[in-house]
Amino acid sequence: MPGQRRTRISAVDTAWLRMDRPQNLMVICGVMLFRERLSLARLREVVDKRFAVFRRFRERPVELPGVSFWETDPHFDVARHVVHTALPAPAGRAQLQALVSRLATTRMDPTHPMWQFHLVDRYDGGSAVIARMHHSYADGIALVRVMLSMTDAGPDGPPAMPFAPQRKRERDDDDALVQLMAPFAGVLATARKVGAMLVDKGVDLWSDPSKAVALAGQGTALTAEIAKLVLMPQDSPTRFKGRPGVTKHVAWTEPLPLAEIKAIGNALGASINDVLLSCVAGALRAYLAGKGDDTEAVVLRALVPVNLRPIEKAYKLGNQFGLVFLDLPIGIENPVERLYAVRANMNALKGSFQPVLALGLLAAMGSGPKALQDLLLDALARNASAVMTNVPGPQQPLYLAGAPLASLMFWVPQSGDIGMGVSIISYNGAVQFGVITDAGLCPDPDRIASRFASEFEKLVLTTLMAPWPRNGDLDPQEAEAAVVA
Repeated sequence: MPGQRRTRISAVDTAWLRMDRPQNLMVICGVMLFRERLSLARLREVVDKRFAVFRRFRERPVELPGVSFWETDPHFDVARHVVHTALPAPAGRAQLQALVSRLATTRMDPTHPMWQFHLVDRYDGGSAVIARMHHSYADGIALVRVMLSMTDAGPDGPPAMPFAPQRKRERDDDDALVQLMAPFAGVLATARKVGAMLVDKGVDLWSDPSKAVALAGQGTALTAEIAKLVLMPQDSPTRFKGRPGVTKHVAWTEPLPLAEIKAIGNALGASINDVLLSCVAGALRAYLAGKGDDTEAVVLRALVPVNLRPIEKAYKLGNQFGLVFLDLPIGIENPVERLYAVRANMNALKGSFQPVLALGLLAAMGSGPKALQDLLLDALARNASAVMTNVPGPQQPLYLAGAPLASLMFWVPQSGDIGMGVSIISYNGAVQFGVITDAGLCPDPDRIASRFASEFEKLVLTTLMAPWPRNGDLDPQEAEAAVVA
């Protein structure tokens, strides 16, 4: 359309824009639960004034040969993006989970801005809001932050987490990479060059390990990280690995008290994140064991997003995060021993160049041919079985469109052939777990989600039974003896 406003999509966001596959759409999906009924008219008003005020949410992506643009939608209508969706009776959790599962696998309309809010106004005596957005608009951290800017501290305000969106005109060549935190600037410039080199060479490094070994011999931390990434073996073959289909299932848990999780972490000299990931590993182990699968020495590797920008810059939207590969010790039965193993694996990743390397690689992928992007994504994704995200949310009660927010959950998409996602978010003194799985690989994610609480209870019980060393120097035999004593 003549005179249509366009701004160029950054290379990283372009990579996410064209990462869609029928079996894995790049749609971030979230659910907010309310004990009271929400008004559709008031929700539309809030979204229009405090969400769509960000210019990006009034734009649609346009892909042309060799370049992609954000283009203002001349027919933008908030009513198209905030809609009413009915649930079949009895409108309980099972019906809502089925609806979320369907929407998470429904392609967004590219002729309009690719986001939508679905109001379910008769859910369990209250309401639910399902939010969907294409990953090219924003990463999970930015999206959660922007959505929380719509909330209030009370039924009629004031805003709970206010901040002003960026209103000045962005340069057409604006790239999210240049807005990274200063400590990463020098490394990131190198990572971008390395990413371009990897794209230029296609998958040669993955198909010829000797080239990766030679690269490691160059003696820099970054080249060593590249070689480690290329030479990384696949994780254990479990029922979670395989070729996913189109159908997905989601499930979530009742919240766990954050104070209790903190207390166990303090008692064992571990972080909240260590405790949560250990419970995830325990739930996955219990699920596999319940299916009769062998869990001895099983390691499940997860891709974990790492935020690479100050949280106050989240309003700039776009994708500014890296990725690390985290090994979860599914084969360890003792919950405390497993916690220390998770902590050791997390500590080994501190200071790693994996996040900035992954972001640089994504930028290069978005600048290169899509066919090569697909090949490289497949090469990376086959080394992991899940995507796991942990987002710290606000710890005070919030209100949306006048109704108190009881709980919230979200899921990020899985790339390549990864068939499982685990999300953790804290809010108002509680922690919520959510799971999304491929229906063919894992048709019953509720059986995973239901085990999170029991795995935490096992960790609490085991901690109370013996004085564990805070430094993590745990003898496995001593741990086993303490539990069975």
